[in-house]
Amino acid sequence: MRTELVSEPGDPGRANEDFAAVALPASGQGGAVVVLDGVTPPRGGTGCLHPVPWYTARLGGALTELTVSLPDVPLTEVLARAITRTAAAHERTCDLSHPRTPQATVVVARWDAETVAYLVLSDSALLLRSPDGAVTAVLDDRLSRLPAASLATDAIVDATVRNKEGGFFTAAADPAVAARAVTGAVPRGRVRALAALTDGAARWVDRFGEGGWDDCLRFVSKEGAQALVDRVRELERADARERERPRRGKAHDDATVVYVELP
Repeated sequence: MRTELVSEPGDPGRANEDFAAVALPASGQGGAVVVLDGVTPPRGGTGCLHPVPWYTARLGGALTELTVSLPDVPLTEVLARAITRTAAAHERTCDLSHPRTPQATVVVARWDAETVAYLVLSDSALLLRSPDGAVTAVLDDRLSRLPAASLATDAIVDATVRNKEGGFFTAAADPAVAARAVTGAVPRGRVRALAALTDGAARWVDRFGEGGWDDCLRFVSKEGAQALVDRVRELERADARERERPRRGKAHDDATVVYVELP
């Protein structure tokens, strides 16, 4: 089995808010990938004493452990339990009802001899390659489909679309959000390789247009996960030089890529 994991902060002087793990159970049967992209809050309070990396480490750690130790539990229930466990770790000190309480996007893939199951919540991506080379992109595209007016300011986002019906959802403190994730399963024989990308790495496709999702997975397979992140950084620097006004969003975002070729 070939596995690669690369995770880099957008700014070397700032903590990486992503989380990534590849778990291979001691039984030798199956495995799992977990990738989280912590949501950077705007300036101002979040109601929480803890920074985003604290949250992603807690949630990611719980999600990895539960995904592997509870192989027969559906991934939505696994995520709900991980959110509950993480919330319990700071509910006595923090206001978990605050719209900007620490939160994250989620990608989970878990496989055994028969099935590859997956869960995607918010704007990270999961790519699955079949034996014939066809690539399926598993995406939660609710955020990208929202009208620009609903994303005009942080206050509007928080009041109207963040973790709200008709908007988009991230893992925060409410375990019920797990039921909003995009989920599914495919026969194990139909998946030869998979990749999980946070949106900072997925910019290769959806911001800079270097290729489609199938091109992206081929690039990672041939050149490696680090090469994809390096290319995104090159494109970000070129974009900053060419534009008087930067695009909406961060000039450089945390970027994480996990690539697995299944035996």
